[in-house]
Amino acid sequence: MSPEMVISWAEQGVFTVLLVAGPLLITALGIGLSVSIFQATTQIQEQTLAFIPKIAGVLVALVIFGPWMLTQVITLAEEIFSNLHNFVG
Repeated sequence: MSPEMVISWAEQGVFTVLLVAGPLLITALGIGLSVSIFQATTQIQEQTLAFIPKIAGVLVALVIFGPWMLTQVITLAEEIFSNLHNFVG
């Protein structure tokens, strides 16, 4: 197994993690920004107000994007395991 192959797999792994986590992070960011704007306009300074909408939004995003996320992770795992048998003696 060459160092280039390991670096390539690590690069693909990092890219897949960013790709899979992206929708959930963007959802949490959007909801957090919306709640912050709402808090600023109404002058409600409750710190825990943002948590419940973020949790609900991330759960909804997980239900929507979950199958796609699982497909991306399984594809990467299949690619790694299919190429791994070439290097195991």
